[in-house]
Amino acid sequence: MHLNGMDRMSDVELETMDLRTGSAFALQRGAATPNQVLAIVCVGICLANLDLFIVNVGLPNIARDFRGASLEDLSWVLNGYAIAYAALLVFFGRLVERYRRNASFLLGVALFTAASAACAAAFNVETLVAFRVVQAAGAALMTPTSLGLLLASFAPDRRAGAVRTWTAIGGLAAALGPLAGGVLVTISWRWIFIVNVPIGLVAILIGWWKLPEVPGHDVPRPNSWAALLVTLGIGALSFGIVKASDWGWASAGVIGSFAVALVTLVAFVRHCVGSKNPFVDPALFKVRAFTGASLVMAPYSAGFGAMLLSVALWEQTAWGWSALKTGLAIAPGPLCVPITSLLFAGRLIARFGAASVVTSGVILFAGGLIVWASMIGVEPDMPTIVGGLVLVGIGVGLTFPTLMGVSAGSLPPNLFATGSGVVNMIRQAALAIGVALFVAIIGTPATVSERVAAFHRGWWIMAGVALLGLVPNYFYIRRRR
Repeated sequence: MHLNGMDRMSDVELETMDLRTGSAFALQRGAATPNQVLAIVCVGICLANLDLFIVNVGLPNIARDFRGASLEDLSWVLNGYAIAYAALLVFFGRLVERYRRNASFLLGVALFTAASAACAAAFNVETLVAFRVVQAAGAALMTPTSLGLLLASFAPDRRAGAVRTWTAIGGLAAALGPLAGGVLVTISWRWIFIVNVPIGLVAILIGWWKLPEVPGHDVPRPNSWAALLVTLGIGALSFGIVKASDWGWASAGVIGSFAVALVTLVAFVRHCVGSKNPFVDPALFKVRAFTGASLVMAPYSAGFGAMLLSVALWEQTAWGWSALKTGLAIAPGPLCVPITSLLFAGRLIARFGAASVVTSGVILFAGGLIVWASMIGVEPDMPTIVGGLVLVGIGVGLTFPTLMGVSAGSLPPNLFATGSGVVNMIRQAALAIGVALFVAIIGTPATVSERVAAFHRGWWIMAGVALLGLVPNYFYIRRRR
């Protein structure tokens, strides 16, 4: 379900995009056809998407190996990645515009591959989280450069189709993640990271040989201090939420974390408003539809982050399912995403408008959580889990690409790259906060009945959080068709 795509961009939007490059770069070297470039850059997006679901399935096994690791500790295996990715996506997206796209892409793959090997060798939760942050840096470098290479290699009339293919393959990788994770964890959880290494090395070798040289251009360097501020702010907020159930909401540690978050995020906003070279251009939020898509994306993504953590955790810790059975049960959900996105979302948008499609998607997503909150009990129940995941998957397939299309289609060409990066930054930050909220809500239940009640409470609350997105959808997007 973790799609990084802009698969609902129109041909006109892609054709008018100010790339300052062109498909001629691929022809100058004669090293690779556009379809070969597509195949190579899809490896990067597959690595990033596959890794998300594989790691979720492996968390209970990691906890058993690192004895004494609590759920709060393990949540940072997800949140460290999400927070670093959120902050670095915009930073790297702007930074790499100054340099050759092919070299930047290969550097991102190399960084991700090396960090994967380091994750496999981690000896405690702290080192695993640290290496996951490095993984996120590699993913944040791969994502914008892979799209830049793609658009520079294809002729204007073929770019929209190439981007949709890029997105669909990323969605398929996400769908295969739970199943692949379930198989690999039967050997060892370390294999969920080891598997990235040979794939990454092959991609580097072929990419070095085949990828076209796409030069950068002279643009202002992004502000690294602003990137640090937003990273600290989101991290401190997530840390305070996670620790609230253990330390208490009124404890000095939690209040101090929230204070750090407030100061750093306010400083970040002041930088964006007052700087001549803002990390996030305030002009983006003068566009009504972009603002609406961003405001919907935040609560929806918070619910999505909680869903990701909860389903794998419940199946393995409450029902005692194996990682393989868990992966098989989860797979139908993410598999529904690319199917819904590619086959139905575009037609529904054309007929009913983006706001109606987003409304349907958010309601279906929340409906999946409500099914679990209403029906899941102590006894294993595969139909209920799969039924909820199908609703969630269809909801994601309707909501995410539509919001990306609304945000991208509402911006002028010179703000498209920055705008798509900002929306993805909001998505990843909200995902981390959603994970933190769910951990705080369920706490540490001592009995089976307490565990059931805690997860039910968590699913109800996160369904409500996701439904909050209907408010900005109504006021900001409903008139856009």
